[in-house]
This record gives sequence, C-alpha cells and structure tokens, in this order.
Amino acid sequence: MSKPALYISAASTISNQPTFGNAGFSAALQPVEASSALISPDYKAYIDAGLLRRMSKILRMSVACAKDCVAQAGIEQPDAIVVGTGLGCLQDTEKFLNTSLTVEGLLPPTSFIQSTHNTMAGQISLSLGNHGYNMTHTQNTLSFEHALLDASMLLREGDRNVLVGAADEHIDILDEITERLELRLDAWLDVRQEAGDDASLTIEKSIPLTSGASFFILSQENAGNAAAELADVYTSGGAEYGQEEIDAFLDRNGLQISDIDLVLHTGVPVASASRHANYLALAGIYPTASAFALHYAVDMLSANSEVRNVFICNTLRKSNLGLILLKAVEA
Repeated sequence: MSKPALYISAASTISNQPTFGNAGFSAALQPVEASSALISPDYKAYIDAGLLRRMSKILRMSVACAKDCVAQAGIEQPDAIVVGTGLGCLQDTEKFLNTSLTVEGLLPPTSFIQSTHNTMAGQISLSLGNHGYNMTHTQNTLSFEHALLDASMLLREGDRNVLVGAADEHIDILDEITERLELRLDAWLDVRQEAGDDASLTIEKSIPLTSGASFFILSQENAGNAAAELADVYTSGGAEYGQEEIDAFLDRNGLQISDIDLVLHTGVPVASASRHANYLALAGIYPTASAFALHYAVDMLSANSEVRNVFICNTLRKSNLGLILLKAVEA
C-alpha cells in the first residue's frame, strides 16, 4: 500500500546565497567562496528588538525562517515544530565556556540555557505562541533527515501542518579545530550547472564552513499552494553505505536513476545520473546542509516545468546516508 502524499507548502532559507524571500533563486546561484558572508534579512521585521539583542545568529536565523514559513503558508499555527541541528548553538556555547574561565563564583545562566540544542525549537515556539509538539533531533549529518521523518509520522498520525527545519552556525573556532585535527574539507568539486545547455562548471577551490537555516511547512493536504511533494525519506548510519541502498530506495518508489531529473549530492555523483550538482558548493559545509538542498530542489521544481523528480543524496559523513525524494505537484 502506497504512503499518502505529503506536501511542502512553504520554504524559507537564510544562507550565504540570496535565498531568503527570493523565489527562483536556484537559477542564479554561484559557488560559495571563503569570503562569502551570510546574507541576513532585516530581522526586526520578524523579531522584537528587545529579544533580537539577546539572540545569537542561529536563533535569529531560525526564528525568522520559521515566521516567514508560517506567513507563506497562510496558517495561524503549525500543529508541531520539529528542528534538526548537528552542532547546536555554538556561539552561546563558546560564550558560556569563556565566561566559566574568566568569571569567579556563580556564573550567569543565560548563555548556558541558550547553548542547548533544543533552544531553537523552544525559541520558535515562544515567538509563535505555539503550545504543540516540540522536538529537536541531533544525529550529526542526518539531523535534518530525522526531523523530516518525525514530521512525516506526525502528519500521518493526524496533524495537518508541521513546521520542520534545520540550522547550524559557523564560528571562528571551527576553522581552528579543523586545522588542528587536519580534517581536510576541501574536496575538489565538479559541479554541473544548467546554463541554457549542458555546460558544466569545474570549480577548483575549497568549500568553506558556513552557517545556514532552512525551514518548511509540511502538510498532509494540498490547499492549492503546494510547491512540491515529499515522496520519501531514508536514513542509514553507522556503516559505509553502498549503491544497493540507493537502488533499493529508488526501486521502492517505482523509479530508476534514469527517471531522476536532478540529483543533488555532496561531492560523489550518484552512478549514471546525467544531471547533478554538488549542493555543498552552493551552501558551504555545515552538518544540516541537506536542508538547503531541499529548498534548492523545491525552488527548482517550482520554477522549471521540465524538472519532475529530484533526488537528494547526503553522504557528507562517510558512515551516514540520507536520501530524500521530491516530486513535482501534479496539476
């Protein structure tokens, strides 16, 4: 028996690209450079000035994207809020640890409270005045996919609209840590982008560590505003993945790789896929960058009638496999 369709009725992303409030952004993206900066909206339009001053970058991104999604979808409240994050609120964690080294006696609790991974989901709930289900998933590079699975189950159990998203932030010490551990994140890229024909773009430079937040309204019904159908989500962790898992995922959805119009991957193209792109080249590297890929895919499906099936293959961590299948909404 086939699973009921689930629809994405709103999407919002803050990144190093002009993604926020910019429908059709997928046609104009350029590779992220080390010098690229986060492109932030006017947060005062979404967050009270008094609260804004006390919010870290990741909280600002998350609340703004969440409120933007709710407004796009035209709903009063989501039935649930589900967030994925790999590293959580790093800026506040760093602030708390530095304070513990410099302040004697009792420490102010604010930075510690705001450093926990579930602060984003809680802050979104407070900002929306939402009292529904509230959950944070943190499974390294599969955090967003697990959030999607949770949201999907909630909808199939009766919820109508679920706000689901992911966020991670870059702070300077991450660059220092990766250098000290000699973690080479500068995988060479071969990005194929559409430019009116089948032209390909080869980028010979490293992919920087970045920040990003992407949120979506996932609904069990299409109220006429659905941008894409979420067909399936799959995760596998703890062991190096094989091509057979990808083939099985497509097979259970009645597809072959030749049926996929666009594959978004993390540097290792899926075998036999004719049109593909490394989404890390566009988003930069952070644990939940697959959420950026989902918004990129939604935007492509909305803007290009020739794109009907999009497959996202997340292998950012060698032992983790996250697969997402999106389909165009049938007229």
